Amino acid sequence: MKVDPRAISPDAAYFWMTATIVPRPIAWVSTLNEDGSANLAPFSFFTGASSNPPTLIICVSRKTKIEVGQKKDTWANIERTGEYVIHVVPEALAQSMNATSKEYPRGTDELEVVGLAKAPSERVGPPRVAEAPVAMECRLLRIVEVGTGAGTAIIIGEILLWHVRDDLLVGGRMDFGRLDAVGRLGGAVYARTRDRFDMPRPK
Repeated sequence: MKVDPRAISPDAAYFWMTATIVPRPIAWVSTLNEDGSANLAPFSFFTGASSNPPTLIICVSRKTKIEVGQKKDTWANIERTGEYVIHVVPEALAQSMNATSKEYPRGTDELEVVGLAKAPSERVGPPRVAEAPVAMECRLLRIVEVGTGAGTAIIIGEILLWHVRDDLLVGGRMDFGRLDAVGRLGGAVYARTRDRFDMPRPK
């Protein structure tokens, strides 16, 4: 089978991307709304870009259900304030993360909606999800818009500070079993990171 992106709809292309770029880590992003309330939403088009300085990329599209075509709150908030926090999602918080993926009216505080506690950040304004095992305080470096039609924002940011729960570290290194992160596959399918294997790189 061959799939030609030029011969299919954008929705079909999205299906093939989410079905073949797997598994994808989830960036659970907190920002501040214009009224000072918190916003929280997950994004699975997410990766690291550089380690000097430590730099992350998240991709945020426009709204498709409420205020169709407008920038999603995360995009608008980061563009306005230049600050955000990215959290790692463990399986214990997967249901809460999924609940925050809903398109709520602008200005909704998703942490309050799903009953999550807030912890203060140290170098940026948006709060952290207190229950999250890892949080990365970030500052915006630049936004690059790509795509035709509605378009998507490639948001590039620098990590200013990591918050890592102490019990996740064994001998100074991350214990991935204790982290118990989840990843996104296609549709409603997610992956657990408990099933792992070691394969040293060739020298």
